Amino acid sequence: MRIILLGPPGAGKGTQAKSMSESLDIVHISSGDLLRDHQSRGTELGDTARSYMQQGLLVPDDLIIGMIEERIKLPDAQNGYVLDGFPRTVEQALALEKALEKQGETIDTVANISVSEEELILRLGGRWICRNCQRPYHEVNSAPRKHGKCDDCEGELYQREDDVSEAVSKRIKVFAEQTVPLIGYYSDKEILVQVDGEGSIEGVRKSLLNAVA
Repeated sequence: MRIILLGPPGAGKGTQAKSMSESLDIVHISSGDLLRDHQSRGTELGDTARSYMQQGLLVPDDLIIGMIEERIKLPDAQNGYVLDGFPRTVEQALALEKALEKQGETIDTVANISVSEEELILRLGGRWICRNCQRPYHEVNSAPRKHGKCDDCEGELYQREDDVSEAVSKRIKVFAEQTVPLIGYYSDKEILVQVDGEGSIEGVRKSLLNAVA
C-alpha cells in the first residue's frame, strides 16, 4: 500500500503518518526528516535546503526528488509506505509518478488532512522541538514538564526558524498557492480522500485509517 498524506503545515501529518505506518506495517517516509538529516550532517543539499526553509519557502524540486526516488527503492519500502511532506506541487507529483512507473508501481490513496488557517497559526506559533530526539511540544496543548527541556531525553527545546510568526504566515500562503492544486490533481485521478484534521489525534487517526482502508 502506497499512500500520500497531504495537509498544510501544522496539520499533524508527521504524527499521523508515523501512526499509520505502525498500524499498516508500512514505512513512514518524511521529506522533512530526510532534509534535516542532511542538514545535521552538513551536506551540500542540507545547507542549501536550510536557506529556503528558514524563509518558509519550499525546497526546490531538484534538491528533493532524487532523494525521495532513492528512498522508495530501498528494500524496506517494497511492501509500501506513507509519504509525508512530498509531493508538495503538481510538478513533484508528476516526477513521483515517473519514478514509480520505472518500478511498475502507482500511488494507491492520497489523504488530505484539512485544518483551518486560524487553527494552523495557533498550532505552529507555539510549537517547540527537542534538539536531540526531535520530539515536538506545544506551549498550550503539549507543554514539557520542565520548561525548555525534553521529557524523554532532557534535550534543549528550540523553535524552528520556520515556526516563528512571520515564517508561519508565509508557509501557509505558500501552501495555498503551490500545494492546494494537488488536491484537485489527485481528485481528478479519483484517489483523493478528505479527512477533518481538527479533531483529537486519535479521532483523526481512526478517520485516516478508515479512509485508506
